[in-house]
Amino acid sequence: MTDSIPPAKIHFKKLDETAILPTRGSEHAAGLDMYASESGVIPAHGFSSIHTSVAVAVPLGYYARIASRSGLSAKNGIFTLAGVVDSDYRGEVIVVLANHSDVDHEVKAGDRIAQMVIESIILPEPEFVENLEDTERGAGGLGSTGN
Repeated sequence: MTDSIPPAKIHFKKLDETAILPTRGSEHAAGLDMYASESGVIPAHGFSSIHTSVAVAVPLGYYARIASRSGLSAKNGIFTLAGVVDSDYRGEVIVVLANHSDVDHEVKAGDRIAQMVIESIILPEPEFVENLEDTERGAGGLGSTGN
């Protein structure tokens, strides 16, 4: 199911007149730029949910990852937090932005705030077992393989 090339189109719906449909910044950009449909403030060292007034129909076998915009992150310290849109979700895409800077960040309606990347997935059936197969690494966690 996920070995094929994704469909050539993805459907978006404007939920109100403030919505700006996602756009591709360049012909081969992996992500579609998402736009704020409202103004707001992301407080210094805090986070805010920003509305897009857009819904999407992600094709089966894929999900949409809401990712940070590199310029917004590098210049202003603004990063996305939660960011998975499942193929069966039809509600508004709301972008959660975190501000890692020391100053409040103003978002204006129409600003590009994130990017949506469509990625293929597999949906394995969870199976609970008494033991997991041993590996050389074992239970070595955070930092166990080096810096």
